[in-house]
Amino acid sequence: MSEIVVVYELDKPVSGHTSAAGSPDAERFPRRVHAAPAAPGRPDAAGPRTLCGKDTFAMEKAHGQPPERPGAPWYPAEYASVVCPDCDAVMEI
Repeated sequence: MSEIVVVYELDKPVSGHTSAAGSPDAERFPRRVHAAPAAPGRPDAAGPRTLCGKDTFAMEKAHGQPPERPGAPWYPAEYASVVCPDCDAVMEI
């Protein structure tokens, strides 16, 4: 399989604390974790669609790269509960 990029489909912003400037900081958490093929010629950027067919335009790239160890999950362990089942099924092939 070609290079894979892990991307996050984010929830709506959750209000955090108010900064010194008076504007609230917003924190966004992954609603779903997807896998996407890397963009042609850019292994650090996601292609236009995830493996399950969703548009990656509004998604955020995960920090780091998926581990290349055999048997290691392709997604960050802390987000195992929100992994896209369709992307995961394709990654298992």
